[in-house]
Amino acid sequence: MAGQPIPVIIDCDTGVDDALALLFAVRHPGLELRAVTCVAGNTDVDGVVRNTLTVLERAGAGDVPVARGAERPLIEAARSARHVHGTDGMGDLGLPAPARRPADVDAVTLLRREILRSPRPVTLVPTAPLTNIALLLRIHPEVTRNIERIVFMGGAVATGNATPVAEFNVWHDPEAAAVLLTAGVPITMYGLDVFQRVVVPGREVRRLRASAEPGARLAGELLAHRPAAPGSDGDDDAAGGLGDAGAVCAVADPGGLTTRLLPVEVSLAPGPGRGQTVVDRRPRPGEAEIHGGAREPAMVDVALDVDVARYVKLYLETVAGGRAQAD
Repeated sequence: MAGQPIPVIIDCDTGVDDALALLFAVRHPGLELRAVTCVAGNTDVDGVVRNTLTVLERAGAGDVPVARGAERPLIEAARSARHVHGTDGMGDLGLPAPARRPADVDAVTLLRREILRSPRPVTLVPTAPLTNIALLLRIHPEVTRNIERIVFMGGAVATGNATPVAEFNVWHDPEAAAVLLTAGVPITMYGLDVFQRVVVPGREVRRLRASAEPGARLAGELLAHRPAAPGSDGDDDAAGGLGDAGAVCAVADPGGLTTRLLPVEVSLAPGPGRGQTVVDRRPRPGEAEIHGGAREPAMVDVALDVDVARYVKLYLETVAGGRAQAD
């Protein structure tokens, strides 16, 4: 229904840039944040829950339920990214423990409940390893009838970060990512190709850090912990990348993203290619298909370009000048 906020559920591993995404989702008037579910990734799952509750508290969020999810991938052991996000997963900012408490149900139960309860189809935004989402889709496939779209931060068309070809979220649990692609609903892949490009200039980071408002100030501190990727505003030492928050910007304002519907599959074989999102950009089938039979990979809206200035402006206006959702 035109003019109504988009119902959104975020599945995250908070995480500096997941925190930036949560701040935006709470404060954008066009989004209705129905729930947040937590999974191990950037740090252990209990740390993720703590960080998520802290961010929602600082953002002035309403009564948004938060649930603990998977503490490890489907097959492999958990592998954190504390070397990027700090020992506590939140840049070691020393934030006080939250007064909020998580829901008394697990993440998969909360996901099912909130998706099926929503009067309008939900947009699901995973910004983390996809373990919770894979479990949801396998245990409760009926939820897809009320999912409008899945916009996930993960994968890469070109270069990876966990390996030369694999992005962290997909590499952390490739089997779960492969399950996601079979969901049978429209999927947008917000991968590293655009993820690394959306950078907030240093002068704006400094302005946020000086803010008297707790949510805006937290955004500034988080951005200061997230230096721009090499080659992005490289002469601005104080610039900070939005990272996962860009995927939520793409839900609020899809016009800032250039996508192309392309076949995508996840490499599951052991070795240097494990976790790669294989995106087929060829104009026609090649010899492998001609001689070996055509495969049928999932068709995904793959993000290939992003309007950086548009998303930076949207983020700053929302987080620094926006309002929190009403209870």
